[in-house]
Formats: sequence, structure tokens, C-alpha cells
Amino acid sequence: MKPQRVRVQYEAAAANPNTIVGCRVCRVPEGSTERYTRWINSLDPEQLLTQVFTSHGPTVVMPTWFCSRDWFEEVGVFDEGGKGVPEDLLFFYQSLRRGGHVIRLDDCLLVYRYHEHAATHSVLEETIWSLRVDFLQERVLSRWESFSIWSAGKQGRRLYRSLSPGNQRKVKAFCDVDEKKIQKGFYTYEGSKDLTGGVLEANLRSLQLKEGVDYLHFS
Repeated sequence: MKPQRVRVQYEAAAANPNTIVGCRVCRVPEGSTERYTRWINSLDPEQLLTQVFTSHGPTVVMPTWFCSRDWFEEVGVFDEGGKGVPEDLLFFYQSLRRGGHVIRLDDCLLVYRYHEHAATHSVLEETIWSLRVDFLQERVLSRWESFSIWSAGKQGRRLYRSLSPGNQRKVKAFCDVDEKKIQKGFYTYEGSKDLTGGVLEANLRSLQLKEGVDYLHFS
């Protein structure tokens, strides 16, 4: 921890009750998990809530968390199921269910060391996927009358299969930049590689859609 971490995060938590307070991190070795580190350090305040469904996990990384003991106990403490249990994601989702808030301080207050034997590697991707889909359905899809899925490839079809029958019926279209997938005109289970190369982001900007209102990131 940087010397000022406890003081700075304590002050932020005192001013923001019922809030998980995070911060930016510096990685050791430098450059490790570069894409993930860039994500957790660059999210804007609104994205700390709109991007909670992505595969990256909590929008403020758990080693940086700071909150009051009262809020910790209100949320329900950690799941002590042991190896393979994503206790940070479970706690994070439960905090949001209880009406909790999330903020990130923009100072680097923690040196976050990467090593290949970290406990996070013991959590199965399928476990994370199921939790994310359930939370997406609970918080968003249950309130939407209809929606489309951007990706007619493997990930989009997997998401569709993971939805409840009721939410599957709300899917009006699969969208993609790969004309071959769209020209099929029907749903299929076959696997395929699906990368947009930045076209998705360009389309969202051109349509002037607002994240958290008109669309959400899941992948």
C-alpha cells in the first residue's frame, strides 16, 4: 500500500456511506495483465455501474476495496466456500443489490502484484459466466420488453442459450459486422470466432447511444 492509502480512502468512505471505495493500481511486474489493468484504471464514474456485467468482474478490484464495517456486515460478509468461489464478485453484486454505491479514487494507492499462482486462477470461467448472466437478467433484462444481442457468433449464441425462456423470447435480433453470419438468417449452435475490430464502438458512437440506457457491455 502507498503510505497515504488508509487516510485517503477512509476520508472518501466517511463522505460516502454504503459505498465500496476503490482506487487505481500500479502493477508489478509492470505491464502485467495490461488490458485488464487499463480497464480498471480508466472506467469513468458511470461505467463503474454500467460495466458490472463484463467478464472482468468487479469494476473496482478487490485488493483496493475500502468500506465501513457497518456496510460490510449489512451486505453479509464474504462467502467462505474456499477455493473456486469468486467471493469478491458475490460480495460486489450483493452490495449493489442492497443499494450500495461504488467509487474509485484516481490516485494509485496500491501496488498490485501479479503471480501465476494467485487464487483468482482457481475460479472456473463457467462459474463466473453463470453469476454474470443471472445478475444481468435480474438487474436489467427483467425490466426490458425486448433487446438485441450484438454478436451472431459464439459468444452471442452462448448468451442466448444461457437466458431464461422468458428472456430468450425478448431477443428480437442478433447484430454483427460479419455479413456471412447475418446472411444466414437463422440461429445456429456452431462455434465461430467473433471480433469486431472496433466496429462495434464506432457504430455505437454513430448512433449516439448511451451506455447504461440504450446498451450494456457483457462480453
